[in-house]
Amino acid sequence: MKVKRIVANIETPEMEKAAYFYGEILGLDQLMDLGFITTFGSHDKMDTQISFLSQGGSGTPVPDLSMEVDDLDDLLVRVQEAGIAIEYGPVEEPWGVRRFYVRDPFGKLINILVHL
Repeated sequence: MKVKRIVANIETPEMEKAAYFYGEILGLDQLMDLGFITTFGSHDKMDTQISFLSQGGSGTPVPDLSMEVDDLDDLLVRVQEAGIAIEYGPVEEPWGVRRFYVRDPFGKLINILVHL
């Protein structure tokens, strides 16, 4: 037996906010929509990981989700143009990532990063 996928579940009655933030801003594909559940992801292969943290690194709070992207600067511009507040960064961390934190429309803290 092997785990094939890990899915983060965020409760909300406001699916349109999820579609805007995760679809329009972050650029994820809508993979499924059954009315009560809408799933965003990528048609590209993604690694499956789960992390356990005592703190978020560099004295930051533990984020609810971490997302690795291929172009942090492009996403940073899209986040700023959308008027989404950046809660931390962007900063180059000593462990080899550049990242920033934002909150999604449901208050979840998102760590967005690129490996250097």
